[in-house]
Amino acid sequence: MNYPKFEIFKGKNDKFYFRLYARNGQQVLSSQGYASKASCRNGIESVKTNASNDAQYEHKESANGKFYFNLLAANKQVIGSSQMYAGKQGCVNGTDAVKRAAKDAEGVEDVS
Repeated sequence: MNYPKFEIFKGKNDKFYFRLYARNGQQVLSSQGYASKASCRNGIESVKTNASNDAQYEHKESANGKFYFNLLAANKQVIGSSQMYAGKQGCVNGTDAVKRAAKDAEGVEDVS
């Protein structure tokens, strides 16, 4: 499958997760665990709905001084989280990558 894309997988804890990959194949967002595959797919739809809205991102600094962001749903629940970035600008660039990837993702690959 081409990039950008969403990928669903089942974790060792029997929960379902998704990852969003950018056009270059790099993972830019990962989800929380979902009890069912249907709920996981709903999470993907929430990313598509909320990713373009700057107000749905929260940027944070971790205890070790690295930066990350969460994408929030309308109810302010975390839909997905980024990787850790060395600097704040990298974190901001990461949100832009999520916006582009969510808009352009061609489909969902189920690897569970």
